[in-house]
Amino acid sequence: MDFQLTPEVKDYQQRIRAFVRKHVVPLEAQASSYDEHENIRTDLLNDYRSKAKAEGLWALQMPKERGGQGLSVTGMAACYEEMNWSIFGPAVFNSAAPDDGNMILLNKVGTEAQKERWLQPIIDGQVRSAFVMTEPMPGAGSDPAMMQTTATLRDGKWIINGRKWFITGADAAQHFILIARTSDDERKGLTAFLFDRSQPGWRIERRIPIMGPEEHGGHCELVFEGLEIPDENRLMNVGDGLKATQIRLGTARLTHCMRWLGLSKRSLDIATDYVLERTSQGVKLAEREGVQAMLGDVAMQIEIGRLLTMRAAWKLDQGDFARKEVSMAKVVVADTLQKSVDTAIQLCGARGYSKDTILEWVYRYARQARLVDGASEVHKMVMARYLMNERTEFWSWG
Repeated sequence: MDFQLTPEVKDYQQRIRAFVRKHVVPLEAQASSYDEHENIRTDLLNDYRSKAKAEGLWALQMPKERGGQGLSVTGMAACYEEMNWSIFGPAVFNSAAPDDGNMILLNKVGTEAQKERWLQPIIDGQVRSAFVMTEPMPGAGSDPAMMQTTATLRDGKWIINGRKWFITGADAAQHFILIARTSDDERKGLTAFLFDRSQPGWRIERRIPIMGPEEHGGHCELVFEGLEIPDENRLMNVGDGLKATQIRLGTARLTHCMRWLGLSKRSLDIATDYVLERTSQGVKLAEREGVQAMLGDVAMQIEIGRLLTMRAAWKLDQGDFARKEVSMAKVVVADTLQKSVDTAIQLCGARGYSKDTILEWVYRYARQARLVDGASEVHKMVMARYLMNERTEFWSWG
């Protein structure tokens, strides 16, 4: 791998860095910037999205012919870090979950008609979207094979019945990607569908309260009672639902890592600012060996996470699914985010625990990182399976 950024990516990275620090970071200190769920207020978000579009920093992950910037996954890795220097950053550039992963999936596998109908409005920022897969027990969680929600074909329409939960963004979404069971085949029993919020036959049962701040649209429980989806709104072939899930989650898990690394770096930066100024018993905290050890350890963990993320991104750019590489990055970066913000709070003391900085916001947000898009334990099982199959080739450079 060549870790030198191309001139194009370097330009995007620097412009995003400047934009975030000039326009977005100052919003964090203003209570009026937040909605009732502790995210950026929607009307304010729309204003700053317009600014990002005007500066050519919109939808980096999408093709230029559709209004994006056409960056590679490695290019995204360098730039997404910069976006999430602010807790509000990714949403401003239309690179936040779940829209980010949904756009990538639709762009890869949708027909031209489906891209025009379902993808383009998300790229343009006209609508939001959600990915509808996870179910309450005994349904699908980390194991999609446990899917209980069914899709039955009748007269050219798929009839959907079942229940989903923890569907990120559902309360604000207009376009939905749904995974449902169409047969009992172990590998080809799931199918992906597209539906619109306005269609009858489904409802949001509740917006589930969570510990941390929420993405726009929250995390919702959905009930399906006879939702009808025309066959033309089936995504990919019948039985390709698991494949669609793998395509989406591979890149989506990695873009989480890219963004979390930005938050990790920001947390450490806040702590560094503090210890360089704070004096105790006549000595700057930054001069104390124990403090230096804490900072150095976290800085090293962040760099390890960046290397794992960039390697997985490079493999995705080569057309590889990079399953074990993505799993490694996901586990390490999720742990790193929590360690980074916990260390920053410890070094900042009461100030870190207060709302005078964003650290307590990040701390509550960070706990979900070891759960979303597959719990860390599941990803370790994935790596163990690869190890047992590949043995020493597990560490191949190829």
